[in-house]
Amino acid sequence: MNKAPTLPRVLPGFGLSLGFTLTYLSLMVLIPLAAVFIRSSSLSAAAFWDAVTAPRVLASYQLSFGMALLAAAINSVFGLLLAWALVRYRFPGKKLVDALVDLPFALPTAVAGIALTALYAGNGWLGRYLEPLGIKVAFGPLGVLVALIFIGLPFVVRTVQPVLEDLETELEEAATSLGAHRWQTFRHVILPVLQPALMTGFALAFARAVGEYGSVIFIAGNIPMVSEITPLMIISKLEQYDYAGATAIASVMLTVSFLLLLAINGLQAWNARRHGQSAPRTHRTTKGETA
Repeated sequence: MNKAPTLPRVLPGFGLSLGFTLTYLSLMVLIPLAAVFIRSSSLSAAAFWDAVTAPRVLASYQLSFGMALLAAAINSVFGLLLAWALVRYRFPGKKLVDALVDLPFALPTAVAGIALTALYAGNGWLGRYLEPLGIKVAFGPLGVLVALIFIGLPFVVRTVQPVLEDLETELEEAATSLGAHRWQTFRHVILPVLQPALMTGFALAFARAVGEYGSVIFIAGNIPMVSEITPLMIISKLEQYDYAGATAIASVMLTVSFLLLLAINGLQAWNARRHGQSAPRTHRTTKGETA
């Protein structure tokens, strides 16, 4: 029996490739993260607890994580709408809009913060009309939310857009021909396919928003107990040469962020397994109907 010819390997063997991968991952990710926990361990248990549960720090946790989750949820909805418009419709300036989606990726975060502040301040282009209505965006928690939405939107759009491009419109047409309304078609045909990508975009937007600093400090106002984010608390500790206190707060942020992302990824895997079990039946039915 003739053996099939083996293709030449572009990369080295598994052992060497895995060694390079783990070494690079350790140097770039694992060792710096471990250093945060090691540095914070120099505090006693009581001092660590006092550092991470101070009222000012707890208020910053609530603002950072709460606004990050809310911004990611808002971006999931409007990012889906924007991706849908870019994929399904043709309109003047479409390529320009598509390019502008990536602007928060390339724009320095400090520039974004200054631009948003100039726009939503009391004398800004939009702020001068919003503040008389009782809507204060700049220098408050709402300004933090606006900044986090701005920097997180591209993650959702660019995650959902390729899935929408590969989605067959024949499935929607088949659902419509069977009497399904638009909402039924979206809920039972489109959303199950888009859900893993949406959750991935949500997780990426949340992860970016939790650690955002540059675009937030200009528009937040940085008022203690009101609009002070946790990264700013860490910077303040470092400026006071309280390295142990700064790494203690950072370790809490790392732990909570990891647990939230782990929960999101677990939910995504559960959804993928649930919909993956019904995919073969849908595929066979579609083939039979086509035949």
